[in-house]
Amino acid sequence: MLDIFVPADTTACALGADAVAAAVITEANIRKVEINLIRNGSRGLFWLEPLVEITTEQGRIGFGPVTVEHIPQLINHIFEPDITDNTALCLGLIDQIPSLKNQQRVNFARAGIIDPLSLKDYLAHGGYLGLQQALTMTAESMVDQVIASGLRGRGGAAFPTGIKWRTVLETPAEQKYIVCNADEGDSGTFADRLLMEADPFQLIEGMTIAALAVGASQGYIYLRAEYPKAHRVLQQAIDLAYSNSYLGKNIAASEHQFDLQIRLGAGAYICGEETALLESLEGKRGQVRAKPPLPAISGLFGKPTMINNVLTLATVASIFARGADWYKTFGCNRSVGTLAIQLAGNIAQGGLIELAFGANLRDILVDFGGGTATGKPIHAVQVGGPLGAYLAASEWDIKLDYETFNDANAMLGHGGIVVFDDSVDMLQQARFAMEFCALESCGKCTPCRIGSTRGIEVIDKIQQGEQPKQNLILLEELCDTMQYGSLCAMGGLTPMPVRSAIKHLKKR
Repeated sequence: MLDIFVPADTTACALGADAVAAAVITEANIRKVEINLIRNGSRGLFWLEPLVEITTEQGRIGFGPVTVEHIPQLINHIFEPDITDNTALCLGLIDQIPSLKNQQRVNFARAGIIDPLSLKDYLAHGGYLGLQQALTMTAESMVDQVIASGLRGRGGAAFPTGIKWRTVLETPAEQKYIVCNADEGDSGTFADRLLMEADPFQLIEGMTIAALAVGASQGYIYLRAEYPKAHRVLQQAIDLAYSNSYLGKNIAASEHQFDLQIRLGAGAYICGEETALLESLEGKRGQVRAKPPLPAISGLFGKPTMINNVLTLATVASIFARGADWYKTFGCNRSVGTLAIQLAGNIAQGGLIELAFGANLRDILVDFGGGTATGKPIHAVQVGGPLGAYLAASEWDIKLDYETFNDANAMLGHGGIVVFDDSVDMLQQARFAMEFCALESCGKCTPCRIGSTRGIEVIDKIQQGEQPKQNLILLEELCDTMQYGSLCAMGGLTPMPVRSAIKHLKKR
């Protein structure tokens, strides 16, 4: 029986993958040929979606982007002696496509290859090897392993993961919690969603290992409500993990217990900040808490709580499966491991690529991104979400690692890259940053709540030609107040895109 793969992730389905899958079944029935249709996750090559793959003796052959109209020709082609010829849609062996071949995949090694809801597939591709190893270790040695790996949080702050784990481990309490921050809200980011839809057991395994390491018995995934497909896939995967003794009591025939539940966010960007997330998880309004105390000491319901991002926890499974020394072979400086780079905006080849830290931004834009979708020159690139800096062409020969970006007064954040061609209005982008902050602020501190509103007004005056020099000085002073006076990164980082956008404007 022939295996045919059609992705079922959000992006592929938005581009017609469900209709393509139905057409494949219909055409196979008409021709009375037996096929095994597998709804896999996306490989992240979004410009080729829907990407249909066929298993052959040589390996998996890719076709894309496929539409319903292509299916009769495609099915015809599949049953010819050599399916690597005769169609413009044929991409050849999928793992030889340069955009895939030239990556270093750790977190996304299984994405697009396995059936996301097949535990058998997950185990066959190295799943739960990390948990098996963790079950042979003490909690202290598990934390030491994470520290030795050099893993840093992938949510944007890049805090050393093992230090946070050690704090939770060493804080005495009868109840501790693991919380996964899956409230992915930055513009141009989708890595968390893609992983949850393409390889959900990896997140579950990582959270289970984390629970063993710090002595937690209860975990929550705080999931962005705008991700209904990820919600369905995750819940089905959790149910399968319970029924196969990978969650609940006596995990993997051990004496350990770990329970896991999903909680949906309510569409507030500020709940991506860990303390606002905890407030929301407790049923309160999502507002930032003052620190100290740190959540690792007094977090959810006042108990020691370890909060990590989706990719951070997923990486844990790989580190325990293959070792800290193996993980440290990727990356540069203190930025160890790999980065999930998400290409969005005005880009010809949008999607997700995974590379070791230290990759060159210009190479990514050209070699992986293929330039702009409009064919116009790239004018600016915003890295790190809506609070990240806009980088001009003279700044693109920069390594993607936390230290280099920090030295350049920019931030890498969650790895999102949004591209703009030369038609972009940079003053309007500066206004958008202030507008975004005003809309999404929790309202708790004055610099963020009032400063962003005043920022919109000042930029409007500049746009209208009203005393532009004086108002630019006022805008800079306002940015200083927000940067140094805000309670959290929401207000503190908003000046970064504003200042960089103004710098672009001055260069034009």
